[in-house]
Amino acid sequence: MTITLTIELPTSDSAIALAGYQEENLKQLAKQTGASVVSRGQELLVTGEEPQVRLVERLVRSLEPYWSKGKNIDTADIRTAREALKGNRLDDFQTLQQDVLARTRRGDEVRAKTFAQRDYINAIRTHDLTFCIGPAGTGKTFLAAVVAIQALLENQYERLVLTRPAVEAGEKLGFLPGDLQQKVNPYLRPLYDALYEMVEPEKIANLMERGVIEVAPLAYMRGRTLNHSFIILDEAQNTTPAQMKMVLTRLGFRSRMVVTGDVTQTDLPTNQASGLSVAQRILQRVEGIAFCTLSQADVVRHPLVQRIVAAYERHDQ
Repeated sequence: MTITLTIELPTSDSAIALAGYQEENLKQLAKQTGASVVSRGQELLVTGEEPQVRLVERLVRSLEPYWSKGKNIDTADIRTAREALKGNRLDDFQTLQQDVLARTRRGDEVRAKTFAQRDYINAIRTHDLTFCIGPAGTGKTFLAAVVAIQALLENQYERLVLTRPAVEAGEKLGFLPGDLQQKVNPYLRPLYDALYEMVEPEKIANLMERGVIEVAPLAYMRGRTLNHSFIILDEAQNTTPAQMKMVLTRLGFRSRMVVTGDVTQTDLPTNQASGLSVAQRILQRVEGIAFCTLSQADVVRHPLVQRIVAAYERHDQ
């Protein structure tokens, strides 16, 4: 039997927060439950079979700590809420909502959006070496950078080192103008983007000038021992096995390292093995090393990104 339920929302801000950008959240609620979900001012009209309607109601109530305060909700939150209901993990989900990792320069909360992201953050906090493997948009680099910056600002480490291999993703950059730092900047831009989300550009420039934050291509790691440092190796699928071994053995005393990458997006020559894939096989059972895997279910960019990743995964099977 088809029924209609009206859910009253306390303010227009809460209604906007629940609906999301271009009502993407309402579309996601409908997709997850099979019900029709329509916003009418501060009312949410839910129509469908009774089990579908009640599921929407439970999902909306589970997200109340967000929308009741006008906090932004996105489709990843709804997917995680659905996973929590399905697995009887609502207490776990409430803990996830309360654990704010940091705030961006604009005041937005940074927190794990999925259970797998939370496990990744916990692994970084408790292991000296953490590998995170997953597709684009899952927060691998950004979450590692947030944890690292917080630790640096709290004086847990003396230096933050961000590095990635300078391998071109299909295009040729050619002979770029400028000094060495300017030449490698295009490769390192994603790392800068994560920094600028959290810290004022002027402060980053000052920290880099003092050597507290170092952003450098992987080749610069050879021959060094990085003590009292937090190191992030990004795009690790583009390292060779020799490069991977080299950078892992740079880890010094009181240091921590996070290695991120997507083994499905290597830009190495076809006959060249990826250092990330090799490390995954060799180090999987080594004590003190954590391996975290994120999937398309953990994508927290534009909802279309998740669908793109899923389509490619289906194609590759």
